[in-house]
Amino acid sequence: MARLAGANDFEKLKSLCLKTHKEQLVWFLNAYWGDYGQRDAENYWKYALKLKELDLQKGLDGNELDELSMHRFLEFFKETMTVSEMRDNLRSTGAIQGNVRMIPISHILIFKYRIDWHRLVHAPQGDNRAEIEEAQRKLDQVQAAFKQAEAASAEAKRALREAEAREADSKAREANARAKEADAKAREAEARAAQDELQAALNELHAQEAAYKAKVDDLTRRGNDESVGVVTRNKAKAELAQVLAEDPLPLRKAKITQEAAVKKAEKATNAAANARSQASSAADAASQARSQASSAADAASQARSQASSA
Repeated sequence: MARLAGANDFEKLKSLCLKTHKEQLVWFLNAYWGDYGQRDAENYWKYALKLKELDLQKGLDGNELDELSMHRFLEFFKETMTVSEMRDNLRSTGAIQGNVRMIPISHILIFKYRIDWHRLVHAPQGDNRAEIEEAQRKLDQVQAAFKQAEAASAEAKRALREAEAREADSKAREANARAKEADAKAREAEARAAQDELQAALNELHAQEAAYKAKVDDLTRRGNDESVGVVTRNKAKAELAQVLAEDPLPLRKAKITQEAAVKKAEKATNAAANARSQASSAADAASQARSQASSAADAASQARSQASSA
């Protein structure tokens, strides 16, 4: 049967407190299995996991926590008390003398169950070996499950980081594509405005040319109209001669030049419209990629939360 080293009960308690977190918990399970150990065994596995998490240096192989960490331990299990209250309660058991700085789980359990710690240090450890072995097996299973959960959590965190990086890259690409789309739209608007201006000038030239032809036709008709007097006909012919004497070449040249300019502007407008269309398609594709990346990041975040809570 296992015994604790020490010449007196205080020394034996000290020996117990020097055992690892897990060994102290197992000692309690063994000592009080028939009283409340079996009833609260599930909580002991949870205690073991929390002790491992809070003992940043040694994990489950450690044997005590500082006051702040033990305060967090109690708070996690809904047994919150101030640091001062914790000190007073631990001293009230008579198992602690002097200042309280580092606290083994044994002292917490002594106070929690109000047990006689003198009995604890002499508690037999071999009469219920089968139950204790079963308890140890369950504890080992919990540790293994915890390690698997830690690995799953780490993988989920890595996947989340990658998904967030892809999402950030997609957002940057989308912003760049939208900027190019806006620039293409502006260029298209400028080209279309220039084309409209040139078209308006061409329309004016066409109107002038039509007015010239109409005037020539009208004067020709009036100069040949036998129904009117000779004076009227001669006046129309004289005016027609004056109109025909004017050089129509500048008007024709201006019309040809303007038509060429309009065609050129139309081509530029079509090219700008095509560039805008391509930029819009690229921006839409970038938006879709960003949306997919965001969904992937959300899924990765959810997976990480599930892994962390497992």
